[in-house]
Order: sequence, then C-alpha cells, then structure tokens
Amino acid sequence: MQNIRKLPIGIQSFEDLRKNNYIYIDKTEFVYNLVHSGKVYFLSRPRRFGKSLFLSTLKAYFEGKKELFNGLKIEQLEKDNPDAWKAYPVIYLNFAQDNFSSKGTLEDCINLQLKKYEEEYGITEIESRFAGRFINIVQTARKKTGLQAAVLIDEYDKPLLDAQSNESLVNDNREILRGLYVTLKALDEDLKFVFLTGVTKFSKVSIFSDLNQLEDISLSSQYATACGITEKEMLENLGQEVEGFAAQNNLSKEDCIAQLEKMYDGYHFYENSEGVYNPFSLLNALKKQDFSLYWFATGTPTFLIKKLQESTMNYMDLSNGVEATAQELQDYRSDNPNPVPLFYQTGYLTIKGYDREFGVYLLKYPNNEVKYAFINSLAPAILNNNRSTGLDVVSFARDIKKGDAESVMARFKSLFATLPYTTARKEKQDSVIEQNFQNVFYLVFTLLGQWSTVEETSSFGRADCVLLNGNNVFIFEFKRDKTADEALNQIEEAKYAGPYKSSGKRIIKIGASFSTKERNLVKWKIVEE
Repeated sequence: MQNIRKLPIGIQSFEDLRKNNYIYIDKTEFVYNLVHSGKVYFLSRPRRFGKSLFLSTLKAYFEGKKELFNGLKIEQLEKDNPDAWKAYPVIYLNFAQDNFSSKGTLEDCINLQLKKYEEEYGITEIESRFAGRFINIVQTARKKTGLQAAVLIDEYDKPLLDAQSNESLVNDNREILRGLYVTLKALDEDLKFVFLTGVTKFSKVSIFSDLNQLEDISLSSQYATACGITEKEMLENLGQEVEGFAAQNNLSKEDCIAQLEKMYDGYHFYENSEGVYNPFSLLNALKKQDFSLYWFATGTPTFLIKKLQESTMNYMDLSNGVEATAQELQDYRSDNPNPVPLFYQTGYLTIKGYDREFGVYLLKYPNNEVKYAFINSLAPAILNNNRSTGLDVVSFARDIKKGDAESVMARFKSLFATLPYTTARKEKQDSVIEQNFQNVFYLVFTLLGQWSTVEETSSFGRADCVLLNGNNVFIFEFKRDKTADEALNQIEEAKYAGPYKSSGKRIIKIGASFSTKERNLVKWKIVEE
C-alpha cells in the first residue's frame, strides 16, 4: 500500500494533529522561548497563517499534556525543568469560528464560552457584565487549582473586521471587547500567561493602551518564523510531497521548488528575516499537486479595494513598492485614510527591504499568488465594471504568444471604449482620463507577467513597456495627445531595442497615440525588425 501522509490542511487543534498522525512542523521552540521570557504577548499575522494552531499548541503545553510533545524540541528543552508540564487552568476564548457581521453575534459567542468555564469551575452566581464574569472565572480557577491561569485569545479582532461595513456595529463590538480585555490588567496577579492573536492591531481597543506590559512580537526577529513554513522546514518535513509534486508536473525538483517559491513564499515579518511560505497555500498545492490560488480563494479583498479607491495611493504603487515606518505598519484605524497598514497586516503586502538610516520598510506583494489574484480582482474597479471580471487577459496573452500586435492593440482600443465618462470638474478631467489610461495599461501588462517577461523601459506608470514571450520581443510606447510617429521615434531615440538585437528574436515595435478628447487610442503604428 502506498505511504500516504496526512497534511494538516485546516487542522487548528494541536492535540488532534498529534493524535491523528498529521505531519507537524515543529514550532515548539518558539513556545518554550515565549513561556520562559515573558508573560503577555500579542502576535499579528494574516488569516490562515497558522495562528490558531500555534495558540492550540500553547494550550496543550499549559494543560500539561506532555505526551503530545514527545519527540519535539520542547521535550528536550524542558527536560531539566522541575516545573514543566504542570496542568494550569487555561481560559481559551476563540473568535475565529464565528461571523460577527450581525448584531448580537458577539454577545452570544462570548456568553457561550464564558458559560462553559462557569460550569467547569462550578460558578452558580452569574454576574450581568462579561467583565465581571471573566474576572470571576479566572479568580475561581486559581482558588480551585492553586495555580495562575493562562489566557489565550484567538483572533481577538475578528468581531471588528467582520463588521467593518457597519460603523455602528463596529463601535458596539469595540466597546464589548474593550470591556472584556481591560480585565486582563486587573487580573495580573492571577495570570501565568496571556497570548492574543489577530490580523490587525486596532489602536482604539484598550488592550494596547491599558496593558502596558504587553509585548507585541509581530515585528520581532526572534518570532518572525513562528507562523508560516520556511524553505528549510518544507524540505525537511515535506520533501516527499515536493518530489511527488515535481514528478506529477514533469518538473525537476529544483524547478518545482523555484515555482513554489515564486507562487507561495516571500512573506517577511522582520527586516532581512527568513522568508516563509503561506502554509495554507503550500499544503494545498502539495496535496493537490497543482499551482492554483488557495489562500486568495478563501476570502475576497472587497474592503481593501474600497480602502484603496478612497485613498490617494496609486494602484501602481502596490507593485512598485510603498514605504512605511514600523509605527505606521502597526497602527490600524478604520478611519485611517492610509491603506498601507491594512494591506500589510492582512498579508497583501509584506516586507521586502529596510532602510535602517531612516527606519523605513519597503513593502511589496509577497508572491505571485497574491500579486496576480489581487490585481485581477482590481479589474472591475479600474474598469468600472460590475462583472466578476472586467478583463479577458488570456486573450491578450494568446495574441502576444502568436506575435499578433495588431490584435493586441485592437483589444486595448476595445477596453478603453468600455470606460465611463468622468464626472470630474472640467479642470480635472484631463488628469482623471490620464490616470485611467495609465491604470488600464498597468493592469494589462502586470497580468501578462503570468505568461511573459515584462520589463520596464522607463517609467512603467507611463506605459512604456518591453514584453518578452517565446521568440517575440514587443516594445510598446504610448503617447498622450501626440502622434504614433512620435511614439516610434521615442523607441528609436531611447534605443529600447538595443539589448535585444543580438538575441535573434523577432522585435516588434509599437508606437501608439492616445487622445484625451476621444478617451481612446486613435492610431498606432507597428514596425518589425
């Protein structure tokens, strides 16, 4: 019988994972370091990045379930510690499973979880406020066990993220959470350990202002790889699956790893830290043996696109890279006009560089899964089209593959014809039209990068582009309110074809004129050499 190994896709229980022989990538050294170096922590990571499993691992540790840790790093690290593996009372609040977009859902969720612990510790006198009930549970647990409690809160911010389209509900949920979380400070002497996970760091939730001893490890070098899968971990633990994937797709192992890296790796949570794969995407890809969109398919970025449209940020900035300080990255407010913190914390941007002199991070898309899926989802917004997709980029790609420049330009012309008239004031109409012009070319050329090599010859935002596919080299130059001949002259004068003349490839030069008045391409010329 073939040796089929169990990949822990969607498994959030450490106990379930260990008892049922799922593959486990050992993260217990991080557990050991956290427990022995501090008390109150917060960790922000994107959704489906292993936060719940990590929290469940902490739960099993504090419950003293030593048998679950056999053969793991922490077993050796704790071997000389007489206080290890005590069974502490654990209060685990889980907000990951519910949808909090409806009024009353948060109250029901908290009530149900508190009721469970009240029954466990024999509490019969129930206070009316959640804060009072929570304090009573923790203090009663300590009295009955003689030990301080460990409080673990999973996805503390989900009740706020789910309600973002309803400002009134966001405010209501915030006040409920604030009243609950503020008790952690009052309970300090009754608590052994506190760990909260979330996607965002909401600055207006009292936990970050009232818990002055809280350590935010979201941008810590020590814990940069606590969630996610490094390449080393992948090869050591999932090498068999990588080899099977490579064979199924007629790839060498090296080429398979390179494609997996481009598609799912690339997340960095500290300057110059080791990159990590999105675990949900990587495990799904290895199981299904297919390079598909897994993480992106589990959630749509509608709110992010809305925030982007409401901001002054250019769509192209996301590809070219945006800069932010550490404080900006961790300061999420729903009324913050800057979308960068939300893009970073939700995993659509990640750290790709750091300017130590000025303390500024460079942020870009982490990998091709996020880049191409997100840009494709931008198409309806850019094209003002309500269809699920407003752009048939595959047809563009097929024309490029055939070397059919005339059809490519005709498709651009048809695309511009779908754009609505601007309602901006007359003095701003030209700039709005030019922005639309730039956005369409940005959208098309970026998405074509899935099948072709796209190189910028000057400013990509001005639509000057070189595209390589098979034996063809396309050199595009677009001029607004100038002639197609002037665009071709620009290609010649700038010697854009120079680097490709000795390649033996077919060079196709396209000069095109875009008319502000017509809001479309009015003429283009194609020259081959």
